[in-house]
Amino acid sequence: MRVAVDVGGTFTDVVFWDGAVVRTAKVTTTPDQSDGLVSGIEEVGASGVDLVHGTTAATNAVLQRRGARTALVTDAGFEDLIEIGRQDRPALYDTAVTRPAPLAPASLRFGVPGRSTFAAAGDVPDLTATVTAVAAAQPEAVAVSLLYGFAHPEREAAVASALQVVLPDVPISLSSSVAPEIREFERSSTTLLNAYLAPVVERYLRRLAGRVEASTAVMRSSGGLIPLERAAALPAAIVLSGPAGGAVAAAALGRALGRETVISFDMGGTSTDVCRIEHGRPEVVYQRSIDGLPSTMPSVAIHTVGAGGGSLGWVDSGGALRVGPMSAGADPGPACYRRGGIEATVTDADLVAGRIGVAVPLGGVVTPDRDAARTALARLAAELDGDVARTALGIIEVVEARMDRAVRRVSVEEGSDPRDAVLVAFGGAGGLHATALARRVGMSGVVVPAHAGVFSALGLLLAPPRVDVSRSVLLDGLGGVEAIAAAVAAEAAFALGEPGEVAQFLDLRYRGQSHETTVPFHPGEPEATLLARFHAAHRRRNGFDRPDDPVEVVTVRAEAVAAAALRWDQIPAPVPQGDPHRGTRSVLTIAGAVDAGVWWRGGLRPGAEVVGPAVIEETEATTYLGAGERAVVHDTGALEVGW
Repeated sequence: MRVAVDVGGTFTDVVFWDGAVVRTAKVTTTPDQSDGLVSGIEEVGASGVDLVHGTTAATNAVLQRRGARTALVTDAGFEDLIEIGRQDRPALYDTAVTRPAPLAPASLRFGVPGRSTFAAAGDVPDLTATVTAVAAAQPEAVAVSLLYGFAHPEREAAVASALQVVLPDVPISLSSSVAPEIREFERSSTTLLNAYLAPVVERYLRRLAGRVEASTAVMRSSGGLIPLERAAALPAAIVLSGPAGGAVAAAALGRALGRETVISFDMGGTSTDVCRIEHGRPEVVYQRSIDGLPSTMPSVAIHTVGAGGGSLGWVDSGGALRVGPMSAGADPGPACYRRGGIEATVTDADLVAGRIGVAVPLGGVVTPDRDAARTALARLAAELDGDVARTALGIIEVVEARMDRAVRRVSVEEGSDPRDAVLVAFGGAGGLHATALARRVGMSGVVVPAHAGVFSALGLLLAPPRVDVSRSVLLDGLGGVEAIAAAVAAEAAFALGEPGEVAQFLDLRYRGQSHETTVPFHPGEPEATLLARFHAAHRRRNGFDRPDDPVEVVTVRAEAVAAAALRWDQIPAPVPQGDPHRGTRSVLTIAGAVDAGVWWRGGLRPGAEVVGPAVIEETEATTYLGAGERAVVHDTGALEVGW
């Protein structure tokens, strides 16, 4: 038995698997996430059961800059590297754009004297002055990132040992442990991020462990589970904890349906997460930005936009209607929640448009108030010189346009044709906008899985224990890579601590390039096979390849995974009960009001067909079908939608 809890910005989703049936629940997210988590566990009757947790504790600490007072120790003369960064700019033609401030201000950056070269990397200089200065600053956490720490970890270990003497209770993060890879700026940024989050995440997880009293694993950004103790020491690895669960579940569903390429579309209350999944595997990237802060932690290639059910509609200085990224969150929430919110949100627009009804509580916990939604929309309509109906449809159109760009970001911009993919839509609001979004992009169809409203939490149960290991090597050619790859794979297998499978990868580049392409590596395969795989991947991603150029190996990677607690084929299909047809209601569309059939999803049997316009309701989510769209119920309970 195991219970999974995924904490979102508005709702906390709970899925309990007892070996035979799946029970689900939604509760309102609380300021202390553990309060809502415990409440959800009690609601499904899973007290004392092993827990798998997707948390936003690390994410929120970064976004709100609520981390620890963190010192950075690096080589003397390079203290400001973390602020100088790279020459690339986030907005090339925006003259007012600014970079985010480093997590360690100048007053908390310290240099180790006598920078060692590669030849003398084992030499340790006198650290007395540096250690004294760091101790005097009274940091709550320390990050140590020396220029060649990835190649010679003994120097960083010596610095850490000296610091622990004077700061015995302060957590210290070493780049040689957190991110042992080349590029000192990105490595330092990742290590600093880890140190900044360590005290906050450790306090939360310690508090959680005291309340749950059961074995706990935490979802890591790369799509696998990490023990609670390890997550507390490596919080940079769980920044995308929750969204990764949805990608894992979408991959499992895609494999079950025989879909070669799917794009997961998780629209919740605060944001929307999209991810491309090919051959049953979500893409994993090793360079990404967390609120403007570079991180080299492996993570599922999820693109997030601030467009969810709680996203606020507003009018910009030019008089144009905008939606998000500001959100009403869980408290006060959309106006229709009647919790004090007065600004119009996407949920309010969906309610006034008729896509959401008032008979079924949202998430099973909130009964929406249509009059409150109309009042909020009327206030926004007054700013636009329009009426409530047009404003509601305008909000829907704008938010779908934002999500359109997100889907293109993970497909077209990555060299993948979205017309070859289906959209797997989930989250409380995913089914409300999925078909319109898929048709805008030209996709072949939509799949709305069973348990769509808590699908990311279900993905936590499907996620395997996982360890990611990397080592930068900088080889000119492929000579010697077999032995290094074997050592990295052995390290990953040992760290996993239980039987599992190890997959190996290489970061390759053409000589002289400043970026790498990650490709699978199979020990013993011909060198020509590996190079052909690299050339093809480079051509797909960048539009060209140079097969006659020499190739360098930059980083060797390994991922070790064990068996997940739950397999997709073990999940029982929902048992249909009762009459699914619930009458009709008027729904606003661009073409005018239409009468839409209303269906209860819990009563739809495999093979049943629903033709739009229609609304398919369930406790945790709602699916909207436009005119000309038809949904067929799959044996798994999923809705397969085409047009």
